[in-house]
Amino acid sequence: MEFFQYDFIQRALLAGIITAIVCPVIGSFVVVRRQSMIGDGLGHIAFAGVTGGYMIGIYPAVGAFVLTIMGAIGIELVRRRHAQFADMGLAIFFYSGIAMAIIFSTITRMPSAGLLSFLFGSIITVSVTDVLVIAGSGTLVLAVVYLLFDKLMLITLDEDIANVAGINTSMINMLFSMLTAAVVVVGMTVVGVLLVSALMIIPVAIAHLLRLGFKATMGAAVVFSVLSVVVGLTASFYLDIAPGGTIVMTAVLLYITTVLTREGIGLKARWGRTSSLGRNQENN
Repeated sequence: MEFFQYDFIQRALLAGIITAIVCPVIGSFVVVRRQSMIGDGLGHIAFAGVTGGYMIGIYPAVGAFVLTIMGAIGIELVRRRHAQFADMGLAIFFYSGIAMAIIFSTITRMPSAGLLSFLFGSIITVSVTDVLVIAGSGTLVLAVVYLLFDKLMLITLDEDIANVAGINTSMINMLFSMLTAAVVVVGMTVVGVLLVSALMIIPVAIAHLLRLGFKATMGAAVVFSVLSVVVGLTASFYLDIAPGGTIVMTAVLLYITTVLTREGIGLKARWGRTSSLGRNQENN
């Protein structure tokens, strides 16, 4: 109970759990759409927004949100015009974000402590205002996904069929890109821009190992994500290590454990079938 007595831990847990719910919800669509690296690309654009916001004297998170939304819109426009080279367009935005972040940070002389908190997360320093912003953003993302779930799923599985069905795929794809950008900015506070994509993808990857339906996979991914945040934050507190990295490594360990468990179950089943076949042959 000592762990929960501190106000900063309570705020960190609340912010982390909200982020852990939102990230895999968006990540479930991202994985099926084969855009797993979009979180990294938007993360680097968000970092450029942080340094740019600091440069012009506004709250860095606001700068990150504005520039990340603009980047998401740009990525979607490039994807539409050059569908066969979508990864190339993403790479261009990826490297542009890194370059702008370097330039802005050099111009502003932003303190290294501030840079590191955005790069690797600073979940234990979140304020009440941060929690409210994360909660508001997360609620908005979940509400939009809930309202557009069927259309989003159809577009994700087969965009051509969605077009034939009369769905405005261009508008929904653009909206989805903006939602992804919002999730990146929300996750930036918890695990940092360099790791936010991991929280979107790894829990979904674990859930895919269970071979469930789309909705069940999304639900399982949320469970694994929340478990990663709670266990990772607890371990980082008692071991006195970086929370963001610990949360992501907890998710990685869950993935490895799930893979080994599946392999063990499969090996046991194959061994059982082989033994049964051998006994039947002996009896014959």
